[in-house]
Amino acid sequence: MQKQKHPPGLKLRLLAAEQLDKVLKGANFAPFSVAEIADGRDRALANRLVTTAIRRHGQLNLMIARFLDRGIPKKSGAFEAILRLSLAHLVFLPELGDHSAIFLAVEASKRDAKSQHLSKLMNAVLRRAQGEAHALRQLPHQALFPDTLGPLWRDLYGEDALEDFADALIDGAPLDLTLKDSDPALIEDLSAAPVLADTVRIDERDRPVEALAGFDTGRWWVQDAAAAIPARLLTLAQGARVLDLCAAPGGKTAQLVNAGYAVTAIDNEPERVARMAQNLARLAMTPEIVTADALGWEPAQKFDGILLDAPCSATGTFRRHPEVIWHRDGSDIAGRVALQKRFIDRAIAWLNPGGLLVYCVCSLEPAEGEEQARWLAARDDVAPAPISADELPGLPGAVTPEGYVRTHPGMLVPGDKGGTLDGFFVARFRRR
Repeated sequence: MQKQKHPPGLKLRLLAAEQLDKVLKGANFAPFSVAEIADGRDRALANRLVTTAIRRHGQLNLMIARFLDRGIPKKSGAFEAILRLSLAHLVFLPELGDHSAIFLAVEASKRDAKSQHLSKLMNAVLRRAQGEAHALRQLPHQALFPDTLGPLWRDLYGEDALEDFADALIDGAPLDLTLKDSDPALIEDLSAAPVLADTVRIDERDRPVEALAGFDTGRWWVQDAAAAIPARLLTLAQGARVLDLCAAPGGKTAQLVNAGYAVTAIDNEPERVARMAQNLARLAMTPEIVTADALGWEPAQKFDGILLDAPCSATGTFRRHPEVIWHRDGSDIAGRVALQKRFIDRAIAWLNPGGLLVYCVCSLEPAEGEEQARWLAARDDVAPAPISADELPGLPGAVTPEGYVRTHPGMLVPGDKGGTLDGFFVARFRRR
């Protein structure tokens, strides 16, 4: 029997639908690798299709409700993923061509045994969407966020901020790098611009990260501007013993080593630890690396400082991980809050008297940030060590009256490149 040939572009559409289907079922999106799609242009297109569908997920929900009175048919295989990809293409990526969006969607549904009987429905829905594309592009921004998060963020950060969040979600995140050493020539070679302290930003690039100037020689590492803040707030004497808890992928560890501390980095996931070790080796850094569950591990000595980047909902990272806002609910956050308290208890027990604890989360949820800090401040074994605006030059508005740091994706960074940053919360305490 002769093998069925794929029309041009269909194999790519099928791969993209398979990847999106995993995300719809709860997986995190992992960009296609060279091993999966060898051609760089094809790989970029596939990643663009999937990320557009994820970023526009809430608006696509409205479209599906509009065009399918009974919703997505049950047991329909890849139908939903193909439909979402194709609506995203048709409405939000019109430069790719209407015809290809519809043709490839119908062909893709025919190739799936569980959705082939729905190919005519696929065609009908997309034809309607084609006719209404202009109106669909005007769907409200508030639809981009689930009802569990949008109203809460509006109350916390304001209506204007929520609009900025929506823009940040659609635009995605630029590439931020933390420099090992300040070098104007390197910054120029990178076509970057300074943002905060030793963070520089690249907003446009035509090559992979590994091909950028200074990668092979370990001159920098990838790290969002907000993620680089907590390690700078662990202010200790040179040579101080420091523990980086939940350390992978190693950006904060690299900062601590670069600051001159004797660093132990611990994480419980072997694959993430291996990647962290590889990253640090490229930077010619050799901290002590431990693969263990911190809740069952005991250090041989106590530490002068601990950086706890606690496991959290990660809602502040939605510019680069847009699926996270659809994978979180109240019970999920409550479970993480309880886990964070256990990590905090362990960290405090491992601090020398007078030692510093910097607690941080890449979350926009007060339960994981401000409320945890207030719980900490009420303890007898630590005292708040407030962060001052002077410690965060260029971003003084991120420092709260309590001496915490709160960033969010509606907050502009200084510098010529502009743009926003991830949502982070940081608080600092001293062991009594």
